[in-house]
Amino acid sequence: MNKLDPQRILFEDNHLIAVNKNSGDLVQGDKTGDVILPDIIKDYIAVKYDKPGAVYLGVTHRLDRPTSGAVIFARTSKALTRMNKLFADHDTKKIYWAVVEGHVSQERQSLTHYLLRNPKQNKSYAHDHEVPNSKKATLHYKLLHRLDNYSLLEVNLETGRHHQIRSQLSKIGHVIKGDLKYGARRSNKDGSIHLHARFLSFIHPVRKEPVHITAPVPSHDPIWKAIEKNL
Repeated sequence: MNKLDPQRILFEDNHLIAVNKNSGDLVQGDKTGDVILPDIIKDYIAVKYDKPGAVYLGVTHRLDRPTSGAVIFARTSKALTRMNKLFADHDTKKIYWAVVEGHVSQERQSLTHYLLRNPKQNKSYAHDHEVPNSKKATLHYKLLHRLDNYSLLEVNLETGRHHQIRSQLSKIGHVIKGDLKYGARRSNKDGSIHLHARFLSFIHPVRKEPVHITAPVPSHDPIWKAIEKNL
């Protein structure tokens, strides 16, 4: 079993635990059968709190496997039910950082498309107009920084559709670095894409206090390092 580095823990109390997900971590099982992040966290909780029985951990939301950043889990069934409602009602604020190919011309923009998911390809296609079975998707971005061949965008999601950020940014000609599925020029060596769940905020489901979580960018990556120096 892989061990959880305590430095990856962004928030922890009796009800919730938030972790800085590495690219490649699975939030839920897939056909690969690889170890999933919840099992790694359960092992950490069992050891830290000397729990002899089964450890409860509920998945409140998901991040794609090649994506990094803040992901939060519930340590009680009550917290899970309430967090699920917060996410369903869009009462959480999620902000992503995306490094995209090329120089984005507009410093701020709102994008609305209609996404049609292809389950066989595990891919969503963005359309300018509504098509049968499509779902409306809206995001807002602002330009934070330019590198030689890339732009760093801060993305605020208004809706939470399958592969929404990846699909919509690709549609406007600025595919996320490393995202071959959506048309990137080349892959990243580690199989990651440069999409990072940077901020997550919400009202604590039990304590009713504001929670603000910030996930450091991947420290091993030269692009992220270059960005961090300039911000």
